[in-house]
Parts: sequence; C-alpha cells; structure tokens
Amino acid sequence: MAKRDYYEILGVGKNADEGALKKAYRKLAMQYHPDRNPDDKVAEEKFKEAAEAYDVLSDPQKKARYDQYGHAGLDQQAGGFGGGRGMTMDDIMSQFSDIFGGAGGGGDFFGGGARRQTRGERGSNLRIKVTLTLEEVATGVTKRIKVKRQKQCEVCDGSGAKDASSVSTCKTCGGAGVVRQVRSTFLGQMATTTTCPTCSGTGTTIKANCNNCKGEGREYGEDTIEVNIPAGVEEGQQLSMRGKGNAGRRGGPAGDLLINIEEKPHEFLQRDGQKLIFDLYLNFADAALGTSVEVPTISGRVKVKIPAGTQAGKIFRLRGKGLPALQGYDTGDQLIHVNLWTPKNLTKEETELLVRMREMDNFKPQQEKGEKGFFERMKEYFS
Repeated sequence: MAKRDYYEILGVGKNADEGALKKAYRKLAMQYHPDRNPDDKVAEEKFKEAAEAYDVLSDPQKKARYDQYGHAGLDQQAGGFGGGRGMTMDDIMSQFSDIFGGAGGGGDFFGGGARRQTRGERGSNLRIKVTLTLEEVATGVTKRIKVKRQKQCEVCDGSGAKDASSVSTCKTCGGAGVVRQVRSTFLGQMATTTTCPTCSGTGTTIKANCNNCKGEGREYGEDTIEVNIPAGVEEGQQLSMRGKGNAGRRGGPAGDLLINIEEKPHEFLQRDGQKLIFDLYLNFADAALGTSVEVPTISGRVKVKIPAGTQAGKIFRLRGKGLPALQGYDTGDQLIHVNLWTPKNLTKEETELLVRMREMDNFKPQQEKGEKGFFERMKEYFS
C-alpha cells in the first residue's frame, strides 16, 4: 500500500518550521491516541502515521532526504522509525516525550515519557483573613501581614539532610523521581509513570537527617508578607499568592497563600456591589421647605441640595461616588435614601402648633398622579 505524503498527514506546507510541525503533530496525537480511542484500529494507525511523519520532518537530515527522494530516500536509512519501520507505542512515547509532556496533563496520559522535574512533596496552602475598610476597598491597599507558616529549613537549605555526603541518588528510580512501567496490551506496549515510592519524587535518599528539621527540610517560623489588594474587592472573595504558603517537604514547591476578604462595617455607608447607600434623616420642616445638607461619601463630605416638598423614600444619586469595579474601569454611584424623622417628646407649644397644621389642607396626605411607590423607586435605582 502506497504511503501518504508526510506533509499531507500533518497538514503543513514544505516551509513549515519546527513550531508549526510540533503543533500539528501534537494536535493529531491528542486526537488519535489509543487511550482516547479504545478498540479503534484506524485511530491507532493514524496515531502511528502522524508520529512517523513528525519523526522525518522534524529531523533536518531526514527531511532533506525525503524532500529530494520521497519515501524511497528513507527506505535504506538505519535507525529511527521513519521510512516504513515498525514501531511500538513505547518507541513513540520515548522518542517524543517533550511533545507529550506538555499536552494538558498528557505526561501520564501519553504513557509517562514526559520529562519530570524531581521535586519533593508540595507544601499545603495557607489561609488567612484580611479585614478592609470601605476606604481601602475604594483605593486598593498594600498590607504587611505577619504569617506563621512552615519555612525552608535554614540549616540544610531545605534538603532535609545532615550534610551533602548524606544525600545519595535513589536506587529505585535512578534519580528520576518517577518509576516507569511498561505493559503489553492488544494495542501494543503502553508505558506509565508514577511517583517513586522510595524517595517520594525527590530523586534522592538521605542517610542522616538534618538535626534541625529532622529530615523534613522545613521548620515553623514567622514571616511578614506584603499583600497587594486591588480596588473593588468584595467580602467573601479570595485572593491567591502563589508560593507563599507552607514550604514543601525536602525542597518541594511551597503551597499558596489564600487571602479571604472581610469588610469592616462603615459608620455611615452600606455597600451593595459597586453602589454605596446612605440613609439621610430629615425633619418635617427641612423636607417641606427644602434645605442643603452635608452627607458623607467614601472620599469626604459633600453638600447636597434638598428641594422643597421632598418625600420620605426619595432617593438621590451621587454619580461616581460609589466603588470601582474589580479590575474594571467604571465606578458605582452613591444613593441617598431620604427618611423622615419624627420627634417623640413634644412640648405643649409644639403639640398645639402641629394640631393646627394638621387641619390645614396642605397637610392632608395625597399621592400625586404618576408618583412611583417606594418599591418601584428602589427597583429602578438598584437595577
């Protein structure tokens, strides 16, 4: 059976560079890998066909020979498996480990031939709470926080060993940190890798432990960490600082520092997303006659004109006086909710005055035509 053109198999042109070749091959390998296509002989052959094409076109000498003579120029070539040579799945995994190693979790998925860095056990994540004022939420803030956590041992520099002579290469994995097993299936030989049970992935074993950390490579201590909190964060949100959690075991990567945001209640303002709400209390005279009042905002006090005849439940809007969006460019508004303050303890003179006023026509409640109720107004302002 005549072989297909290698460029056609990968779907690339003759001038394709190494990056384009690798991208094309990786896409086909992901599509036709036998683990994703069990009992599919056609997919297995396409998988092997793509591997053969990449093997030739990614090698400058093989590519030059193929470009000049076609498949015939490779038939007499020794080594590799380009040019019609039979291959096992193990051949493919071993030869193209760099391709499979970054394929979105593909190290183990594609037979475990991926290059792996020998590292110790990862440290655990550390959680802390940070309480912010609304003013800090509005501008963003940098906090210096003392954190008690596991740190790298200063005596052994995280190795866990008493001295350099106490460290030796793991005999089980040969320093790789992983052990590889090859099993035969009806699709061919498949290879898998797992963390070495002897060295826990470090690639080394220790004869004598560090006296300070007892072989852990870490110890408890306290650090001061700068936490940059962006403007617009909300209560309950969680920020993460990579590598600022507990140190890993024997040189392993540190965990993350997870920062849970809490808000300190404001003396005057309430928060609703990007909006801020202020309850303004007016006496009857000011509501009826109109007045000018100072109201607090997140950036200081501002004067607000209250028109005559203002009703309880009226909402005024101060545009741009709310909070910024997290990682955004818009800023919310501040809403001023008018409440009518009613005195409780009246003098005789005040009582008589109010009794006379109650009988006057202008003091008899009446809803103006088209005037919206409280819930309608709230729905409009909060939508």
